Amino acid sequence: MTDAGPFHDPGRVAALAARIERLAGLLPRPATLMEVCGTHTHAIGEAGLRRLLPTNVRLVAGPGCPVCVTPVDYLDHAIALAMRPDVTIGTFGDLVRVPASRRDSLERASARGADVRIVYSPRDALALARALPQRTVVFLAVGFETTMPTIAAALTEAEATGVANFRVLCGAKLLEPPLRALVADPELRVDGFLLPGHVSVILGADFYRFLTADCGVAAVIAGFAPVEIQQGIAELLEQLVARRPRVANLYPRAVSAGGNRTAQALLARWFVPVDTRWRGLGSIPASGLALRPEFAHRDAAQLAVSLPEPLEPKGCRCGDVLRGSISPPGCPLFARGCNPDHPIGACMVSSEGTCAAWYRHERPVRAADA
Repeated sequence: MTDAGPFHDPGRVAALAARIERLAGLLPRPATLMEVCGTHTHAIGEAGLRRLLPTNVRLVAGPGCPVCVTPVDYLDHAIALAMRPDVTIGTFGDLVRVPASRRDSLERASARGADVRIVYSPRDALALARALPQRTVVFLAVGFETTMPTIAAALTEAEATGVANFRVLCGAKLLEPPLRALVADPELRVDGFLLPGHVSVILGADFYRFLTADCGVAAVIAGFAPVEIQQGIAELLEQLVARRPRVANLYPRAVSAGGNRTAQALLARWFVPVDTRWRGLGSIPASGLALRPEFAHRDAAQLAVSLPEPLEPKGCRCGDVLRGSISPPGCPLFARGCNPDHPIGACMVSSEGTCAAWYRHERPVRAADA
């Protein structure tokens, strides 16, 4: 261990790189591994871990950024609500600049007079509703199982305290259906998943048993320091070499077997699974969440608005990036008109976006990885 701590020891990084190299030499064929977390993607890029991998090990980013997988029709709906004179939108900052149809955005709607407020939690939006009783405050409920329990908690508080003017526009996504869809994609051929640490805190390690039992792929839950990610990659390769897939929890300080039961109960109380569309993956059955019918009075989708025909940005291949079909440099717009200051696609906007991560950390090697 060095002064940098156990998770930032250059000696351990080098040793793990050598272990990964040795295991890669034992693989019967090239392997495709996928990280399913935007935080992992940024950590991998910042540490240069992709460049340390053997040539027969491909590490691709998956649909782990909730803002990125949100389709344009949801953004169009949010903008239409924002333009109602009686509505205030509360949203996390990442969503404000994401392009909707015809290069519109919540940021541009705000410039046209819409009341769009950046908040740091759903309870902040609930506080806005208390402060603005004559307006309907709509929180944009975008996220995976990590975020949705906090939204359910805010809804519970709104019900208990009689804040009638607080609503949500549901754009939530569930993790299992897209993982199954990715495994079934014959073009991608995913051999193993580096699973998301944050979502796993809620779901628990046992949740992922379907990956090994039904799908036959390797799986590991890892932390976010470079050596933790390398340990996760080495574990995946160990499983592939041994041909014994399992769910390995290498993040036990945060992730338990059963997950957060209280958060899971909140989700079950407020939401039901519904078919929903994903950017890049299309419509996936039972992959989203909607408010239960008894809570329709909290559903912002019940408010009357006129919606345009959804239109994806021309030339943007964000969907292919999210599906793992290409790396960001494979998009003709990457760093050529599309960048974090002037984003064309959602993957370049979010702090968890794959294109944003590559732009910041991996542009010098993009020609070799495209």
